[in-house]
Amino acid sequence: MFRRILVANRGEVAARVISTCERLGVETVAVCSDADADLSYLQRATVIAPIGPPRAYLDADALLDAAQTHRCSAVHPGWGFLAENPIFATRCEAARLTFIGPRPRALRDMADKARARATMQALGLPPIPGSPVLETPAAARAAAAELGLPVLLKALAGGGGRGMRAVTDLADIDAAFAEATAESAGAFGDGTLYMEKLITAGRHIEFQVLGDGERIVVLGARECSVQRRHQKLLEETPPPGLAPAAVAATAARIRVVLETLGYRGAGTVEMLQDDAGALWFMEMNTRLQVEHTVTEAVTGIDLVEWQLRVACNERIGDRLDALSASGHAVECRINAEDVSAGFRPQPGVVRQVTWPDGVRVDTHLSAGDRISPHYDSMFAKLIASGPDRPTALQRMRDALDALNVSGVPTTAALHRWILDQPAMIAGDYDTRWLERHLPRFESSPAEAASGATR
Repeated sequence: MFRRILVANRGEVAARVISTCERLGVETVAVCSDADADLSYLQRATVIAPIGPPRAYLDADALLDAAQTHRCSAVHPGWGFLAENPIFATRCEAARLTFIGPRPRALRDMADKARARATMQALGLPPIPGSPVLETPAAARAAAAELGLPVLLKALAGGGGRGMRAVTDLADIDAAFAEATAESAGAFGDGTLYMEKLITAGRHIEFQVLGDGERIVVLGARECSVQRRHQKLLEETPPPGLAPAAVAATAARIRVVLETLGYRGAGTVEMLQDDAGALWFMEMNTRLQVEHTVTEAVTGIDLVEWQLRVACNERIGDRLDALSASGHAVECRINAEDVSAGFRPQPGVVRQVTWPDGVRVDTHLSAGDRISPHYDSMFAKLIASGPDRPTALQRMRDALDALNVSGVPTTAALHRWILDQPAMIAGDYDTRWLERHLPRFESSPAEAASGATR
């Protein structure tokens, strides 16, 4: 096992990685920008390494310098954009630092969404019907005409819902192309787009994988369909909308594909289920996802620990290969946002906070910490589990009722409302469900008030 690693991320992600390292006896160097220097979670690291202005978390030179200055042997990139960046992984290797993640070649193959789609198609995992790379709005119009409306323009280097535009009218293609290109270039430094047929009432299903370069284990599937503008709000496992036999059959295909590719590290294969029940490959994220926690809850393993073990060339072995999930788990992402103002982020100081008992809480915040305007507004995740789905959902309701955050508005009231909706109770929802029903929540004065700053 590594003696000391650099945690090349911030906030909840960094705190999560540090927790596993503490348990394993691995020393950690936590980087921090000027905007984060006073956050309390940093005190849990072995060393705190200031790296500069707010955007320094994406500064490879600053990160590698910190790793070498503080005698690290490896770099954990968390699950942000650096975790999927083949250039950063290659630079780590050149600096004699182990990159805790897949090999650079796998990162390149899957970071290029068009190449990933072609690879999966060739290996028997059919992608959503789509286009090659689109160089111009005219090419986008031609692709849309061939695929048939509605379609979805997507950033080739994208993630997190950025650089995506749905198009239902050919007259809107040029504007959507310009908007998606600009957003993608700003977010990822690459404005290249491609197109997919838009499945308007699909279900977003993810398969958690872990590989050692030879052997792949697929640790079940997650449902991630409660979304707003392609941003996930709530996830659960196993998926209520997918039969166990379908999960097993798709997992078997994924395992064959990734063993053929010699995949090493953690990863997430994202699929979309159409209204006929067919599963289509969307993309592969060559990292852990925010929602990996629900998989941990039902399998009993620590996926960050296994990232470290695989990076140390440990084999998966028969124990993980034979692992089976038990029970049900659900995660709610708690953001500092004003739902009544179009989910506008609300930075500020958390004056007081009471975390609920009986559930897992992943957070980096304590009372007195500041939520910065420079970063994502998510500050905590609540993870509830139980022997069955009704029990897990009720434990999450109880947790949300007990959660108390003062100083900033949060999305907790919205999550609580979602859990009481008949569609959620029945497990009968899709990726557009929340947007269709959100006006009912927003029009309720009592619901809106419950999410206001206390």
